[in-house]
Formats: sequence, C-alpha cells, structure tokens
Amino acid sequence: MAAARLGGRCGYITRVGQDDFGEAFTALLRRHEIDASQVKSDAAHHTGLYFVSYVEDRQHRFAYFRRNSAASHLAPGDIDSSYVARARNLHASGISQALSPSCAAAVDAAMAIARDASVTISYDANVRPALGTIEDLTRSFERTLSQADIVFVSLEDVAHLYGDMSIDAALDRVLSDGPRLAVAKLGARGCLVRGKDGDCRLVPGWTVDAVDATGAGDAFDAGFVLALGRGESPEEAARYANAVGALTSTVVGAIAPQPTHEEVIALMRRQGGEATGSDGASDRGGSKARGEGDQ
Repeated sequence: MAAARLGGRCGYITRVGQDDFGEAFTALLRRHEIDASQVKSDAAHHTGLYFVSYVEDRQHRFAYFRRNSAASHLAPGDIDSSYVARARNLHASGISQALSPSCAAAVDAAMAIARDASVTISYDANVRPALGTIEDLTRSFERTLSQADIVFVSLEDVAHLYGDMSIDAALDRVLSDGPRLAVAKLGARGCLVRGKDGDCRLVPGWTVDAVDATGAGDAFDAGFVLALGRGESPEEAARYANAVGALTSTVVGAIAPQPTHEEVIALMRRQGGEATGSDGASDRGGSKARGEGDQ
C-alpha cells in the first residue's frame, strides 16, 4: 500500500477467503491501483485478520486471527514464476514465513525465482513472538539472509533475535550471511544503514507529531526500496524512507496515513533537507510481490 501511495507500480501475492473481508481487501488493492492478479480466492478458508489495540505510551498490541486462514495456505504452487521474474524488487516478510510451513515454502520459492532472474530481494525480519517460538523465528530469519539483498530490522526485532546484542553487532551478523545492505529502523531517531563494504551511516529522522506507529516500519521499507530503485544512494534512500515512516505515524491507522511522494518531498523541504527525487521523474516501474500483509 505504501509503495503504491508513493507512486510505485506494485502487486501483491496472497490468498484470501471467499468472504466479505476477502472481497473488501481485494477491492482496497484495486482502488489503490495495486495489481491483485496474484491474489487467489480460497473457498475453503477464511481471510486472515488481526486487530490493533492501543495501550499506554502510544504502544500498540496485536491480536491475530490467522490460524488456518487462506493466506496461511499459500504454497509454492501459488507463485507465478514469470510474474516474480518480471519484477524489479521482491519484498518478503518474516510474518509470511511464520504463518505456516507451506507459506514459508512459498516465500522460499519466490525468492529462488527472484534470485535466478536477478531481481533485487528485500526482506523485513518482522519478528512476531505471537506467531511462533523465538527459536523457530530466529532460525527462519537466519536461513533467509543468504537469499536477500537488503534486510530491514527494528530495535524490537534485534532484541527478540539476539537479546542484548548491540545494533552494530547485529547488523554485522546480518551482513556476514550475504546481504549487501542491512538497515536498522530506530524510530524517531532515524535509521542505521550498514553496507557490505563496512560503511555505516546513522541517518537522523524528521520531526513530526507522532500519534501512531502502526504501519510506519512497512512504509519505511517501501520508501527505501523505491528510492534505491530510482538510483539514489543508500543514505539518500534512508533519508527519504525516514520521512515516509515519520509521516505515516502522524495519523491513527495503517492505511489512511500513508503519504504520497509529494507529501514526503514537502516535509523534507520544510525541514531544510535536500529533497532527492523531487522532480517526480524517477523510475517507478518496479513491482513489489508479497505474501500476507505485515504486522
């Protein structure tokens, strides 16, 4: 959703039930001009759901209703190899892997196709203890690193995966398994970007009145991938992604707050930053193929 709002051309890979929720979800994708051709309709299983509740200090809590959902039955046979191979970027999430063995196998299959076709692979750890044991989630994350080009982690992800390991050490560990870029999302402080060459940049965040961080991490990923895809440096992409995530946090909800490219550029200009990609002439032709939604 964030990629589409920013002007990217993208698609979504998942399964939904033949119920009102599935119909609403598919209609939402189409309304935002997201390719829904790879969204399979499943007559035997319900559409996966989760609910977000807000607790003190603006924190949120998730309640999942995904067990035996349609998306949890996504399998390698649902992956259209030609569709994935035509993309410029494949984005996957640890959440999709945690839904079921068949869903994890589908992610593996999509990544293998992408690797063979030289499609860039971005991967967000999105560690959710409610979806599995920390041991299983860590094993899934670490075995996927060798397939990814860009890996995103949050402070919470690092704490779940590696305990009290420092962010620097965690990024080094991620990069040792193959990715060319590792990005740690630090919330209001911005992000830390480390490259395979050892270059490490702390990119500060932007000042906004944050009220709800739901979806901000996913929006950050979209901004980073799109900026890289139009030729910006990792540091420039991080500045842009920080602005995308910051704006997403200014309104309650996960969809309505997603900013447009123009709104992101306006924030960067207001706060005195050089707004890369501001002429609107960037290449936004990349596809973003995904499984069940993040969070």
